[in-house]
Amino acid sequence: MNDQLMTLSDVAVQSQILHGKRALVIGIANEHSIAYGCARVFRQLGADLAVTYLNEKARPYVEPLAKELGATIFAPCDVGCGGELEAVFEQIREAWGSLDIALHSIAFAPKEDLQGRLIDSSDEGFKVAMDISCHSFIRMARLAEPLMRDGGTLLAMSYHGANKVVPNYNLMGPVKAALESAVRYLAYELGDKHVRVHAVSPGPLKTRAASGLKDFDVLLSEAIERAPIGELVDIDDVGLTAAYLTTPFARRLTGTVTYVDGGLSIMA
Repeated sequence: MNDQLMTLSDVAVQSQILHGKRALVIGIANEHSIAYGCARVFRQLGADLAVTYLNEKARPYVEPLAKELGATIFAPCDVGCGGELEAVFEQIREAWGSLDIALHSIAFAPKEDLQGRLIDSSDEGFKVAMDISCHSFIRMARLAEPLMRDGGTLLAMSYHGANKVVPNYNLMGPVKAALESAVRYLAYELGDKHVRVHAVSPGPLKTRAASGLKDFDVLLSEAIERAPIGELVDIDDVGLTAAYLTTPFARRLTGTVTYVDGGLSIMA
């Protein structure tokens, strides 16, 4: 972490601006996950955490992180398995009775569909990608709404490939475009409940999910060369931006897509 980010983290620790807030984080796979960077900053800012893990295979990687973060709730959540997302929210209802922040940082497409041309994608692969990567965010919002009685913030993770063609992003481009559209419609529908909805769009990051993209190392190298700042972002950068969107500093913002990419998205 560079000196600037250390300074920002120090400010976060001192401010405790999220003290007393309760945050659900879905999508931590390991210490390199974007979701972990977000959870870590939420905790530094004083939030209580509910953390999920995908399945028993993933649990050994996520449980130590949940303990490090002092997560009050730790539960399995495979959004593709009926009832698991609902069970997480039932635990939240029983333990906390309310929720202030819910972060969705999950995406999936079958490898053959992800690495092939969009035009060749299978019906089933497209449906699975849309359900896991987009519709599960809508389902999360539906479950969060009654718990956010005093308002709250919903966050989803997107990528620049939702708006521009990124070679080898393929099937996930249209799926992320649908996710960003869902963010806007949910922001409209939940605005009168003081629930704000945002997408955060990080630049290329070395995560397990990203490693499934074809020629991802090339994408990373090009990002460093083309971004005005000349550096890759990291999970702490994304966490700090996500945290900002949950605070009163962003109280009049909703329905946005916020890029955290060192300016890469402004380049032709």
